[in-house]
Amino acid sequence: MWGDNLAFGNRKKIGELLLDHEYINREQLDLALEKMENTEKKIGEVLVELGYIREEDLIEVLEFQRGIPHADLDKYFFDPSLSELIPENMARRYLAVPIEKKGESKLKVVMADPTDLVAIDDLEMLSNLTIEPLYGAPNQIRSAINRLYGSEDIDISNIFEDFNLDDVEDVSDNQNEEIYEEAELREMVDEAPIIKLANYVISKAYQKGASDIHIEPEENNIRVRFRIDGVLKKEMTAPKSSHRALVSRIKIIANLDITEHRVPQDGRIKMIFKGENLDMRVSTLPTIKGEKVVIRLLARNTNLLDLDNLGLSDYNRVKFGNLIKKPNGVLLLTGPTGSGKSTTLFAALNELNSPKINIVTIEDPVEYQISGINQVQAKVKAGLTFAKTLRSILRQDPDIIMIGEMRDEETAEIAVRSALTGHLVFSTLHTNDAVSSITRLVDIGLAPYLVAASLNGVVAQRLVRRLCPHCKEKRKLDKLDLKYLGDPEIEEAYFAVGCEKCNNTGYNGRLAIQEIFEIDNRVKEMISDNISKEKISEYAKNNGMITLKEDGITKIKAGETDVSEVERIIY
Repeated sequence: MWGDNLAFGNRKKIGELLLDHEYINREQLDLALEKMENTEKKIGEVLVELGYIREEDLIEVLEFQRGIPHADLDKYFFDPSLSELIPENMARRYLAVPIEKKGESKLKVVMADPTDLVAIDDLEMLSNLTIEPLYGAPNQIRSAINRLYGSEDIDISNIFEDFNLDDVEDVSDNQNEEIYEEAELREMVDEAPIIKLANYVISKAYQKGASDIHIEPEENNIRVRFRIDGVLKKEMTAPKSSHRALVSRIKIIANLDITEHRVPQDGRIKMIFKGENLDMRVSTLPTIKGEKVVIRLLARNTNLLDLDNLGLSDYNRVKFGNLIKKPNGVLLLTGPTGSGKSTTLFAALNELNSPKINIVTIEDPVEYQISGINQVQAKVKAGLTFAKTLRSILRQDPDIIMIGEMRDEETAEIAVRSALTGHLVFSTLHTNDAVSSITRLVDIGLAPYLVAASLNGVVAQRLVRRLCPHCKEKRKLDKLDLKYLGDPEIEEAYFAVGCEKCNNTGYNGRLAIQEIFEIDNRVKEMISDNISKEKISEYAKNNGMITLKEDGITKIKAGETDVSEVERIIY
């Protein structure tokens, strides 16, 4: 089957290929073959060890002469179910690791020797699938086999049997803290239990749809929590003795300094999981009990990038649609971290995206990648700040500019002046409500007249959990709920119950509640005249602005969420 896929002539071994293309001579090949007889290593690996060729030479021969693509396994995070397709002993025997099942009939396998027809035939018989071979470096394959066959769905308690609980170290006193050399740390994290533990935590978080993983050292153990649908939930505990090795394992794959644990560090992990790009941000923070690690899983779900899928009310959908279609000016999204501001902005950009429009963004990090939009990753350490990049963007003839966040006066002033010169500018701020954005912009350092002249509107946003449609239940409201709602028309509403389809939480997914503040001519005058925020807010409400709480009540009436969720988000 494999010969049909690659369609090339005679099927020579790797050694003969290297000989034909003059990477090695006959004497070198014979010496390598002789040495190979006493080991379980492949000929290519032996030739590399002897210094006769480089791994790049193998890649060049196989990729260009044989048409066999190369896979960088360091970028893969393995789906545990792949371990069921090829037994571990066969994977180690042939130095072959499965990376992706394609449909119902094909399996991508990275091999040290993808020309080994005997191995391919055996793997096809075992998996009952057509093998699509790729070349991989032997050391990477061995490491990948450890990761894959350590990440199967196992009893987590078995992982900890190899940890000696008597070795728990007290890190509360920095003077007594043990300092490890880098070589010792790397040896520690290469052990199977740590690989299993790290893979287990990340794969479970991905499968449960978590947005964040919190790994927190406590007095006698490690607490692992997942943030799912905006709410943190304890997932598991691990022995304190595994803490340093687990943190070091995560640091290695995030390219952080594993010997430094006294200052915060930030890194990034880019992996491939189930054929999808999985992007993770890693942040470490030293605490009195040890380093805490937070891993944010950056979603690539492009279904969210549709305004009609965000749960906006019909009224707010029309108002928001009108704001994003203005020819120039500034539109701001406000709310705390994790309130979906960036998702809403990208849904707006996705709707406006067209070959006729030049859209440029400056972000940190780039969370969604959209074809047709020019996206720039800010790199503050390298001098690529928001303000500096924004000046360069203005020389790129943009129609629409999206700035990840207005962080300082310089960025805000460039953005505002860009809006005054004919550009449509989208950005985010951190404020509690829409009207407070005016005060925030002035506090940053912008003159009130600039805010008034440039601002088109502000959208305050929060995310509430959506009730599971399979188990939600209608009940009468109690006195406290009635008092919070303050709406005599509501006597009963839907409540969360919990079932197998929602992991017994009662909720499934989230939706946006919004407060859309349109800046009309009267508001512009009030801003220029330094009228108080309270009076501007009163004017906005009297002229049709639906508050966050009112939009939340609309969602309660529609049975999309419940009172406890709205009350949790909006006091």
